[in-house]
Parts: sequence; structure tokens; C-alpha cells
Amino acid sequence: MIAAFPGSFNPPTIAHLDIAWTARDYFELERVDLVVSRVALAKEDVDRPLFDHRIAVLEDAASEHEWLGVWVTEKRLLVDIADGYDVLIMGADKWHQIQDPVFYDDNPAARDAAMEALPRVAVFPRPPHPTPPELLLPLDEAHHHVSSTTARDGAIHHMLHAAVRFDRESGAWTDPDRYETWLSGSPTDR
Repeated sequence: MIAAFPGSFNPPTIAHLDIAWTARDYFELERVDLVVSRVALAKEDVDRPLFDHRIAVLEDAASEHEWLGVWVTEKRLLVDIADGYDVLIMGADKWHQIQDPVFYDDNPAARDAAMEALPRVAVFPRPPHPTPPELLLPLDEAHHHVSSTTARDGAIHHMLHAAVRFDRESGAWTDPDRYETWLSGSPTDR
């Protein structure tokens, strides 16, 4: 069995890894794929750090675990991203978001069809959003408030080591001005 764990992972955090690890053990998965949309739904304006840099950091982090993969997709809706997977992993915030008909051209029937097409869903807690008990993926409470947002806001200890290394080199998440300077002085392959 394999699982899709979609997200922007901007940056990847210790909670992301704990969620993937927990799902792997809980569902006895062979692989968990961190799936990143080139243009994430409801995050279209994210352009820094550059997409290629974020993917390189994510691949670096995943390379430490043979069961963890990274996939880039053009797909944006979770029902499309989850196609072919046995389990779909998401936070309680995303669980509530995907039920909003606005993402289905304001068509509740289209939303219902998409929800029914999902594989098994595992939802991890994201306070203050309630987590459906029948979908709960138990997560260490210490990680309930760890997020990419807190990491970007300076909680570097929330980042995975690969993200910390890249941030120290470039300022990608914690110092946008330094990142822009780093980009302007970077070789063409950056």
C-alpha cells in the first residue's frame, strides 16, 4: 500500500516527517509520497523560495528514508492527486477546506462525487479544526502546532535538517531579503 501526502512543504517540518512516519506505521505502508503541486490550490501566489529550491530541499530530506518519496504534479484537486493511491493524508484544516463547494465550481454534487472518489483518508489534527474520529491519524500532540508558517516565522527548530541547511545558506525562509541577494549572486543553476 502507498499513500499520498500532498502539501507545499514550504519548508518541510518535523511535523511533516512525523505525520508521514506515523501513517507508514499505522497503515503498514510501503511508501509515502510527499506530493507537491506546481501551482497549489489556494496558494497560487507563492513564488519564494523558488519552486525548484523547495523541491530540492524536500528531496534532500526524503533521501534519508527509503520509504519516503517526492512527486511533483500539475494536478491541483486532492481527488486527482490521490488517484492511484491507497491512502490520502491531510490535516483537519484541509479536510474542512476540501468540503467547500467553491473548489468545485460551487457545485455540491461535484464536491460529493469528488469526496466519494477519494481513497481511504487519514486526517491528522490541526487545531482549531475538528478531526473526524473515524479518519483520525494519531499524531504526537507536540506537533499539533508545528507548521511551515511557524518555521517561516522564525521557529527554525520546526524545520527538517535539509531545510535548516538551505535556510542558513540562503535565508530562503527566515530572511527574504538575504534570499533575494543570494539569488542575484547565484550561479545560473540555482
